[in-house]
Amino acid sequence: MKTLKQGDIVPDFSVNDEQGNLISLSDFKGKKIIVFFYPKANTPGCTVEACNLRDNYEVLKAQGYVLLGVSADSEKKQANFKSKYEFPFPLLADEDKTVINAFGVWGPKKFMGKEYEGIHRMTFIIDENGVVERVIEKVNTKDHAAQILE
Repeated sequence: MKTLKQGDIVPDFSVNDEQGNLISLSDFKGKKIIVFFYPKANTPGCTVEACNLRDNYEVLKAQGYVLLGVSADSEKKQANFKSKYEFPFPLLADEDKTVINAFGVWGPKKFMGKEYEGIHRMTFIIDENGVVERVIEKVNTKDHAAQILE
């Protein structure tokens, strides 16, 4: 797993959001971006994390951040997740793992003694020039906004 690190330039990507709109990194040139990767829409940890970001969205926005949530779920699953919890930010439906692989968050995981391949829950804070400013590898799902704002 070759994960992007602080100082790396994020490769441009294009992928559909939950509404089928094509979203590209270049759409946000000149803006600070928070890209948070989560394993699966509508699962407990992912819901707690995304709801914490939703609840602190205005604070993050006031700091100049744009938020993008990413998982390998379909547009339909992302749309259901977004409408169920009223997220004010786009959820990218990265079914072919274009963005997931670009950031290097797909790799071996362990759960209850079983090994499998999956998305590692990580967040990348990207500056206005598309450079990784910070990587949060150990996401606190209950208080993730506070981690970002540290």
